[in-house]
Amino acid sequence: MAGTARLQIGVTAASGGVNVALSGPATLADATVLASRLDALPKDEPLEIDLDGVDRLDTAAAYALLRAEARAGGRLSFRGGSSETRALLARIRESLPKPDTETPARLSIPDRVELLGRRVSEAVAFLGELLGYFGIFLHRLVRSILHPSEFRLTALVHHCQEVGLKAVPIVALMSFLIGVVLAFQGSVQLRQFGAEVFVVDLIAISVLRELGILLTAIIVAGRTASAFTAAIGSMKMREEIDAMRTLAIDPAAALIVPRILALLITLPILGLIADLSGLIGGAIMSWLELGISPPMFQTRLLEGTDPKHVMVGLVKAPAFAILIGIIGCRAGMKVGGNAESLGRMTSSAVVAAIFAVIVADAAFSIFFAKVGI
Repeated sequence: MAGTARLQIGVTAASGGVNVALSGPATLADATVLASRLDALPKDEPLEIDLDGVDRLDTAAAYALLRAEARAGGRLSFRGGSSETRALLARIRESLPKPDTETPARLSIPDRVELLGRRVSEAVAFLGELLGYFGIFLHRLVRSILHPSEFRLTALVHHCQEVGLKAVPIVALMSFLIGVVLAFQGSVQLRQFGAEVFVVDLIAISVLRELGILLTAIIVAGRTASAFTAAIGSMKMREEIDAMRTLAIDPAAALIVPRILALLITLPILGLIADLSGLIGGAIMSWLELGISPPMFQTRLLEGTDPKHVMVGLVKAPAFAILIGIIGCRAGMKVGGNAESLGRMTSSAVVAAIFAVIVADAAFSIFFAKVGI
């Protein structure tokens, strides 16, 4: 019966390559078999497909033929075929996606200068926005102090719990492990010179002066900057901030001040917890690796460590807190009306906050080195 006719595929090898003769209906029912047979042909010899025997061709079989043509890279050619067959192949070939081969133009020196200028202008604008939000925070904070009824104590307590109390486990664990690593690596190096006892000074100065508060600020930046951006940005997407303005509620006083103030309160406390955890971790590893008992570690710590190292570390905490809070709140207020904008601003807030913390820590280190502290 005519309805049971199937595509016949004849493959013959010739001196000039491989000839493939097709006869019968080339339809969806045979497209998979046709593609498999064409894939099995030699990849390094010219191919010629004879379409004279094809009495019907649909798009599925045509796509299989053109897929083989594209894979052959110019070694495959078609011969014969009715005008309808040729027209269908041409239409399918035109509709296939074209690879993007357009090479980017090389930037000239003026273009590079312009690009650099744009980047500098964007950076200056970003710093200007951060300064503006810092001014808004100070203004609303002073107004809340002068008008205590406007101060949102409940929001402050809530954010202290979110950014401070809930961060204690990860901060303590991180600092404990940092102390362990410092003690272990320091013992390996100092043992070569018979100066194992100085590992206590290494741990104390590293943790109290730099690593304790720096790594704490980085962890808080990752947790809190993203949380601030997501919370304020979600309100911005749902037009809740516009509704607050309609109800004569100042968004800065209700959203920005409690969050930044919570960071100012909790980050120094988290820094102290990180310092204590780092020292405990270093003391345990010193005891296990070097035999320095906890009382000896404590004695060496009190005798060889200047209290100024603790103050140097804690002085950085308020600056880090303000940077993290302002960057997170500013990013939240910049969120547009779609989820893509929320994700982009959340990611940029985390990156910007961590970068700002590291830059600020480097600036503090240079400053303290210059003044001899």
